[in-house]
Amino acid sequence: MNLKFKLFIPVLFVGIQLIGQTPNNVTTSATLGDKSMDPANTLWFDEPAANWEEALPVGNGRLGAMVYGKSGEEKIQFNEETYWTGGPYSTVVKGGYKELPKIQQYIFEGKPIEAHKLFGRALMGYPVEQQKYQSLANLHLFFDKDSITNYKRSLDLKTGVATVKYQANGVNYTREIFASAIDQTIAVRITADKPGSISFDAELRGVRNNSHSNYATDYFRMDGLGTNQLKLTGKSADYLGVDGKLKYEARIKALPQGGSMSLKGSRLKIKNANAVTLYFVAATNFVNYKDVSADEHARVEKMMAHLEGNSFANIKQSALEDHKKYYDRVSLTLPTTDNSYLPTDDRMSKIQTDPDPQLSTLCYNFGRYLLIASSRPGTQPANLQGIWNNDMNPAWDSKYTTNINTEMNYWPVETANLSELSEPLITMVKELTDQGAEVAKEHYGAGGWVFHQNTDLWRVAAPMDGPTWGTYTVGGAWLTTHLWEHYLFTQDKEYLKEVYPIIKGSVQFFMDFLVEYPGKDWLVTNPSNSPENPPKGKGYEYFYDEVTGMYYFTTIVAGATMDMQILKDLFAYYGEASKILEKDADFAKDVLAARKRFPPSQIGKDGMLQEWTEDYEQMEDKHRHFSHLYGLYPGNVLSPNRSPEFIEPVKKVLEQRGDGGTGFSRGWKMALWARLNDGDRANSIFKGYLKEQCYASLFAKCGKPLQVDGSFGVTAGITEMLIQSHEGYIELLPALPSEWSDGEFNGVCARGGFELDFSWKNKELTSTKVLSKAGEKFRLKTNKKVKVFLDGKPVNLKKRPNKIIEFNTVEGKTYTIKEI
Repeated sequence: MNLKFKLFIPVLFVGIQLIGQTPNNVTTSATLGDKSMDPANTLWFDEPAANWEEALPVGNGRLGAMVYGKSGEEKIQFNEETYWTGGPYSTVVKGGYKELPKIQQYIFEGKPIEAHKLFGRALMGYPVEQQKYQSLANLHLFFDKDSITNYKRSLDLKTGVATVKYQANGVNYTREIFASAIDQTIAVRITADKPGSISFDAELRGVRNNSHSNYATDYFRMDGLGTNQLKLTGKSADYLGVDGKLKYEARIKALPQGGSMSLKGSRLKIKNANAVTLYFVAATNFVNYKDVSADEHARVEKMMAHLEGNSFANIKQSALEDHKKYYDRVSLTLPTTDNSYLPTDDRMSKIQTDPDPQLSTLCYNFGRYLLIASSRPGTQPANLQGIWNNDMNPAWDSKYTTNINTEMNYWPVETANLSELSEPLITMVKELTDQGAEVAKEHYGAGGWVFHQNTDLWRVAAPMDGPTWGTYTVGGAWLTTHLWEHYLFTQDKEYLKEVYPIIKGSVQFFMDFLVEYPGKDWLVTNPSNSPENPPKGKGYEYFYDEVTGMYYFTTIVAGATMDMQILKDLFAYYGEASKILEKDADFAKDVLAARKRFPPSQIGKDGMLQEWTEDYEQMEDKHRHFSHLYGLYPGNVLSPNRSPEFIEPVKKVLEQRGDGGTGFSRGWKMALWARLNDGDRANSIFKGYLKEQCYASLFAKCGKPLQVDGSFGVTAGITEMLIQSHEGYIELLPALPSEWSDGEFNGVCARGGFELDFSWKNKELTSTKVLSKAGEKFRLKTNKKVKVFLDGKPVNLKKRPNKIIEFNTVEGKTYTIKEI
């Protein structure tokens, strides 16, 4: 995430746990817990959400909603994934490559400010920022303001249903809200246990763009339609000179049972109904990042026609079955305590002093839930806020930031047995090669394709947001490693053939872009930066830019450690892909030869792993990013087994930066400590995350704004504590916290095409089953003597060095591993 200031001042993010004020008309009672609530799969609260960040999310990949759960005036906030400002546009600036040699020379001569300014003049994309993800609509439901008792709101992660229950005037009311991918709707069902008890008004309101001076006037229109529908139409805002080309239509259809209904202007009035169902549908004219020629009205009409005549029971059943086909693939069980049955916000508080391991399970499952709700095949990938955003000028534009955040969103997708939900990310990478190839040519004079640190719905690829952030040339390279990871987990060679040109194109760019480091036989990126951390050393100071009239700091260097670690992975992965597919052997040979000339990992005078090629000091010693530790996680450059000499320098970096920071920072730290086999440290960081950088809804914070990356990072970190497979073998319980003495993990996936079920008691494995999805060799690191069985018959084992056993597998077969 880039943080921009006119005059840079180091900022300490202080997480504040927001506690909603209970409305005057709602009474709650102290509780010792509710054992009807599944502590591993249910968020629940005894009061409504006080603000948007504490609302409960539902989503079908395309449509999202945040449910407040209020009684007097309920609000449900809606998003449609393709509603952004602007329209198709390009940020490519022609001829920038002509100034590249001078920029590189400035950097090598120790003149970073001169390099920074010239990069800003010649190589920055235009416009200088991306477009913004937008909030679509709010549904307001106006109920009588009665006194409320027995209040409870919940989100069942297993079903995807958000529920609100309370009692008023002796009547028990229930609301159910869920998103259906099958029927492309968000449904709201209101029931009561006494006939004729449901009365309310409903209004579907648009959201005005009025918070940014660069917006041109947009519009929306609220109407009634027929006798039972509310209609909202509008268009996207112009922004930074890019015309708003998106048109949208959203509708609410009301189906009451009993009572009466009338439509007055843009407000539905329902009186004395027994039950009411509301269906929300919405669409834009977006086809793809280059085409906005669809008919949004026709799309909505088709959705409404599909719902016509279908019962609520059928729609709900289809939605639940669709959700569960993803969610039920994996289950994690950790020890349950009395606190596990408390409301979620109470659990988050009490875990600081009393163990509640099952809260870790809930957070693990919440990350899986968010993926299912915000990243379905054929949709857009999850952005900084997933699919949920209530602001027309959201924090950091709610865009795709690829110097950590977008990648972190997809860290758990493969291990969580949700492999096909990576399709939106893979598709975005393919689409980025379009402008990415133009940027490579015009900005760098190189072949292949390149992408930097930010993009949006329109897949722009040039450097953005100023040179402090824009000189990050490995955003596309990092995303490309996700394409390779997908292959490692699936072993799908047809897929590898499909993405091979993308991987090769990224490598081609860097083969052209890399330059020799003066006085060394090294090849490095230049310009480069280590997101988003300015080095402290000669030439690196805050400076005034006469053109913009603003103060800046610069991060521009040559060969930042993160760059070279990502490229070590990328070049190695390309070499493997070339070998597997038997393609481009000569080029692959050159690529691997170039890789050998990358700068080695280095230890600075402070004993820490260097963040830059030169041994600069830290400008911010508590920086939220751990860019130069990419090689430990999520990368595969450093490890306790293959590079033990760098483990203490890595730990010194972690110790110096501490266990605090933003939500995404803490999720990353959990995974890093797990790779260092320290589960108790990872668990301690997790508890601090819950206390300071996590909303009660379990959405992560980035300081204060809601972001989904930390929620996904926590899911990935918990996985790394229990299973790792990046070393060419599988290791179970590599970083088990002492509090997690017993447990069971079923359906989790590992590289090589394996799905595992395993359990443990008193910190010792008690059972392990392995499903081979691709028929590859299975390798397991174990300190125990084991036997392996297939259909009750023993399987031949081969012992390898470092306590690793190996055996051949047959695709589709399940193997049982037993200790002897």
